[in-house]
Formats: sequence, C-alpha cells, structure tokens
Amino acid sequence: MFFGTYTPKLDDKGRLFLPAKFRDELTEGLVVTRGQERCLTVWSLADFSRMTDRLREAPVTNKGTRDYVRMLFAAASQEVPDKQGRISIPPVLREYASLSKDVMVIGAMNRVEIWDPGSWQQYSEDQEQKFSELSDEVFPGI
Repeated sequence: MFFGTYTPKLDDKGRLFLPAKFRDELTEGLVVTRGQERCLTVWSLADFSRMTDRLREAPVTNKGTRDYVRMLFAAASQEVPDKQGRISIPPVLREYASLSKDVMVIGAMNRVEIWDPGSWQQYSEDQEQKFSELSDEVFPGI
C-alpha cells in the first residue's frame, strides 16, 4: 500500500528518486505511464499485470477500450529502480505531465502518482470540498 506525499527532484537525466517507503514494493520493477488529470501513474509489475489481464477481457470491438489501451500502453515504460532507488522518466511522459525539476510524488493506495507541483496544488484545492462530500458515497455510514 502506498500513501503519503513526497517532494523529490528530477535530475538532469530525467531520473527520479523513489521515496524510500515505496522502494521495497517496487524493487522488482514497475511500469510508469500516463495517469488521469495529467499525472503519471506508477504500478508495481504485479499490479500492472493484473490490470492488463482485466483489459484483455474487455471487448476490442469497443472504441473506448481501444482508445484507453492505446493511450495507456503507448507511453508505458517498464523500469527497474537502480541501487540508489532511481527510475528514469522518459521524455514523452515528462512532457505529458509537465514535469521539470520539482515534482510531487503521492501514494494512492495501490499505485504511486507523479505530479507537477502546481498541478497537484490546483487539483488538491479543487477536490477539497468534493472529498468531504464523497465520503458518504464511497464509505456509507462512516
């Protein structure tokens, strides 16, 4: 499980130090790809494989399925963290998420998300009220 917010930096080669708390679960490898709202999503290989299995069951005759699969897999990059816990973020993904030197890395339960700090700040502000309202919908009675 991934949780928390971290502020590592991209180096000049586009490498990112994964937060130490995330490394054990990702040490065997990971997939980084486009996420929603212009962030990047990092999946463990096991979780990405499970998601791929589910997508294989979706009908390829459905245009939405085809569109989603193309966008998800076209930019996907399989990475293995180096001994220092760094992964490379390919240029196409850095551009997609508007990443420069400063980034926000957040844990999102079964995945990690990488955000441009300004985009994350705006998203967080926009979602604050909805977060309060959604609690009853997501967890009725809590």
